Amino acid sequence: MSGTPKQGVRPAFHDWRAARPFWGGLLLTLGGAEILFTEKASLKVVMHIGMQGLAGYLLPGVMVLCGLLTLFSPGQRLFYSIIGICASLGTWLTSNLGGFFIGLLLGAVGSCMIFGWLPDQGPRVSQRQRKKAARMEAAETAEAAGSDGAAAGTAEAVQL
Repeated sequence: MSGTPKQGVRPAFHDWRAARPFWGGLLLTLGGAEILFTEKASLKVVMHIGMQGLAGYLLPGVMVLCGLLTLFSPGQRLFYSIIGICASLGTWLTSNLGGFFIGLLLGAVGSCMIFGWLPDQGPRVSQRQRKKAARMEAAETAEAAGSDGAAAGTAEAVQL
């Protein structure tokens, strides 16, 4: 990495995204939004039906809220992920089988990704990059061994 700081919107967004469980929060938010969009009843009908109808809107709303809070407050990610998975599983009963399984699966996968995110973990290195680094290291050690051997040979010649 060079000593100059990166400038622009894309590098700033990349740094912001790397400091939080971005994809998990996005999936949890999208899962809750998908469940909310699959609801057909108007709010007047839901209020008339009572608590059972209100839960159909409350649980996906909690999913969206947990996803957004994870994105903007990653310090509490474990709490948000547990609440998010409970709300996702609760939509199975209250919201058209969890938004026809799509919202339920998005919410469950997003919550699991949030729960498994580690903030202090460095970026992953691909297998191709590891092999390339090993080849370069082997070439450097072979080169160093070759120059040491030549130096040892000249030292032996001087001693004779």
